[in-house]
Amino acid sequence: MKIIIGSDHRGFVLKQDLIAFLTKKGHQVTDVGTHSEDSCDYPVFAGQVARAVSAKKFERGILICNSGLGMAMAASTVKGIRAANCFNLATARFSREHNDANVLVLAAGFVNAAMAKRIAALWLKTEFAGGRHLRRIKMFSK
Repeated sequence: MKIIIGSDHRGFVLKQDLIAFLTKKGHQVTDVGTHSEDSCDYPVFAGQVARAVSAKKFERGILICNSGLGMAMAASTVKGIRAANCFNLATARFSREHNDANVLVLAAGFVNAAMAKRIAALWLKTEFAGGRHLRRIKMFSK
């Protein structure tokens, strides 16, 4: 799968772990930054990832910041993006099955690397259930 990934300074270390994990699993991962732990503005990276997913240049996106909240809010302002801040396996599965989330957001301050890898792996392989959920998703853009 073609994945675009971005983080702010607080998510940088976790992002590096995830890139190695996802690449090893055979995914094509493009990193848009940040490229260090120097302080930066998360909306820049949220926007880059969200716009690329919205434009269908990538199948899915992953964003990482300290809480996951700011990244999810910023990414979801882009038309067609459904960014989900997932903190366990259940939220990851439901975000895909019920909400067709196309951007996964992880909170580096609350999710360790082992759990983040499990969340990302499940999230990437979970399909959208459609049906009544599709009707609800269409309401997002009204």
